[in-house]
Amino acid sequence: MAKMLIKNIKGLFQTGENLPHYKKGEQMDHDNMIENAFLAIEDDEIIAYGKMEDWGGIMDWRDLEVIDAEGKYVLPTFCDSHTHAVFAATREEEFEDRIKGLTYEEIALKGGGILNSAARLQEMDEDTLFEDALERIHELAKYGTGAIEIKSGYGLSVEGELKMLRVIKRLKAASPMAIKATFLGAHAFPVEFKENHQGYIDLIINEMLPKIAAEDLADYIDCFCERNYFTVEQMNTLLEAGAKYNLIPKVHVNQFSIMGGVKAAVEHGALSVDHLEELDEADIAALQGSDVMPTFLPGCSFFLSIPYGKARQVIAADLPLALASDYNPGSSPSGNMQLLTSIACTKMNMTPVETLNATTLNTAYAMGISNSHGSISVGKKANIMITHPISSLARIPYSFGENNIETVILNGKMFHTHKE
Repeated sequence: MAKMLIKNIKGLFQTGENLPHYKKGEQMDHDNMIENAFLAIEDDEIIAYGKMEDWGGIMDWRDLEVIDAEGKYVLPTFCDSHTHAVFAATREEEFEDRIKGLTYEEIALKGGGILNSAARLQEMDEDTLFEDALERIHELAKYGTGAIEIKSGYGLSVEGELKMLRVIKRLKAASPMAIKATFLGAHAFPVEFKENHQGYIDLIINEMLPKIAAEDLADYIDCFCERNYFTVEQMNTLLEAGAKYNLIPKVHVNQFSIMGGVKAAVEHGALSVDHLEELDEADIAALQGSDVMPTFLPGCSFFLSIPYGKARQVIAADLPLALASDYNPGSSPSGNMQLLTSIACTKMNMTPVETLNATTLNTAYAMGISNSHGSISVGKKANIMITHPISSLARIPYSFGENNIETVILNGKMFHTHKE
């Protein structure tokens, strides 16, 4: 039985037995911090925590690993609830196209973007795709990511989508990270269905979904509801089909335009609505009274130079919000969640504590793993990160580009990447 005691913690963030599943409105700026704290771990679970003066007798000292966290903060690991981390190749050439003046949509219309990634994925074998993705997500753990959602969507064919989802299933078995799989066959229309959209939707419903269900390959279903991609009506059809296989929606909406996708997603019982770079009062009204998590992807806004989500407006409406990386080769080629908090503070006017709530507790909810991740609570997974000695938690977003995490513990064990 492995036992670990972390003592003299400067601040233990996101701690408690009565925390809500997510924070919203004014709660977003509550840190639930215990100062001068200890944390006790047994095997892969948190078994106790509290003030240092109360720690005596908590642990049997035999075979106990003790970590002195003097001057350091301890937090639950980041949960990244929206990524496309399985892909075949990066897309630097499109980066240069945008610098020269083309928009993301213009690049997509000339065969770049999602279709570019789909073409390259068809050429890569499953084993290589798996090995590359495993190394990629484990590199993210060095920056504090302990749970990650990964979407398909670069397959855009029956075999391509199945290949991606099988890779994600292998990642679940091979990695100590908590991983959720989302089926995103409706990411774009393949070239061969450019003039036959209904034909591709029929392919998703009649061929992809039954096979995905038979192999238990997905936890969620997604759709890119956006102009030049999928309409609200098409999304409705796809989400209804997914519901027959118990696939809960987590959908892309409002990246470039407002089409009514938020209200439709809420009506379908979506777990989260993601992107939301464009948002109006009707969207906010649709979210109020629901348990749908609005999820902003500021790394995408930064990289594409598109608007940032209206975080202050959402918080003022007493709503929750989550922040995820959208890690992908085309529009957000970074999964560094610390950098994400920096962007959210500087470009979305969020406080450091709001960003840390939005990347731990609230993203755990957006992944459907609130019962095991996202906070320091007895019985939850011992997925935690220990900072370097820092003056306050504000140092994490303040020092953008710097890795402020010294130690990552996943399932009660020190995590090391392949390269270390």
